[in-house]
Amino acid sequence: MACALVAGLLLAPAFAADDETVAYPAAGTVDGATGLEAWSRIYEVASHPRCANCHTGESDVPMWSGPSYGDEPRQHGMRIRAGESRIGAEHLTCSTCHSYSEIPQTVPHAAPRVGASWQLAPAEAHWFGKSSEFICAQLRDLERNDGRDYLALADHIGHDVILHWAWSPGVGREPAPYSLAEHIMDIHLWGAAGQPCPQD
Repeated sequence: MACALVAGLLLAPAFAADDETVAYPAAGTVDGATGLEAWSRIYEVASHPRCANCHTGESDVPMWSGPSYGDEPRQHGMRIRAGESRIGAEHLTCSTCHSYSEIPQTVPHAAPRVGASWQLAPAEAHWFGKSSEFICAQLRDLERNDGRDYLALADHIGHDVILHWAWSPGVGREPAPYSLAEHIMDIHLWGAAGQPCPQD
């Protein structure tokens, strides 16, 4: 990982599932090229079906896409809608099928489950079908990312259990690329480089 070459490291706690302390780069200690490389990996994760399928923007309909769903993405089956609540309270709650459980799903093609309440991402976090430039601009815009700087984004990813499902989605589903720890490190590298975007 490029961070091994970065000077001026700052010690910060790792994500909740890990008791180790990880050295993250301090702001301003990462060059732009390294930051863009980190962003490229971040985009691979954000645009992957495990993440993007529930980041559908103003639409309250989750998507089905990825290797297990064929070549063409399609809307979630059974006419599922999340409503303004983003949890399906107005129609059929996501938790009707997406049960709360800390035990990974071991039955192929069964409904995903996680140790948190299942829901769509906020409408402002629109990633499905969006470009690297679009998502990058969105994630560094405090008005569209719930007021989070890059440190808060990394903390959110490290501690919000529903996001961790992307790397352990159960039998028959392709996990998001890299690992949760690597993704958090990439957020730090990107942030320490000044959150560069491809369009800059």
